[in-house]
Amino acid sequence: MEKKEIIIVDEENHQIGVGGKMQVHKEGKLHRSFSILVSNHKGEVLLQKRADTKYHSPGLWSNTCCSHPRPNHDIVSEARRRLKEEMGISCELKEAFSFIYKSKVGDLIENEFDHVFIGKFDGTPSPDPQEVAEWKWMDLKELEKDVGENPAKYAYWFRLIINKLKDL
Repeated sequence: MEKKEIIIVDEENHQIGVGGKMQVHKEGKLHRSFSILVSNHKGEVLLQKRADTKYHSPGLWSNTCCSHPRPNHDIVSEARRRLKEEMGISCELKEAFSFIYKSKVGDLIENEFDHVFIGKFDGTPSPDPQEVAEWKWMDLKELEKDVGENPAKYAYWFRLIINKLKDL
């Protein structure tokens, strides 16, 4: 089995090393990640419910796709690759903003320098069932309201992203 390595960064997003994905999360080291929000022509956001087998935040609703770029790969290309692998869709992506967050998730610590990408797609996704339990399109205003009223249904980082979208 391939050892998955992720990029360890400083607070300015400069690479300072690489490490095994699980070890980096156990130690809570700051590392590079990306989150993708895809919307359609109606302004609805494509959400995924994380598979119950995910190593953290299983069964929670989240953004269209998220992951960690591999070392020595361009982050935009990595985001497009994971979007295709995870949700079965392709679209142009544009970085909207980035931010750092830290959260304990079970026995792990998410300490991420998260790059948030947005894209447009009209169609039907074909998600990988090992990654995604369910998916749905949701109106952004309804989504913002539901995240505020029912935060426990949503992944921690996604709640932060939704709040930051209000400021854009």
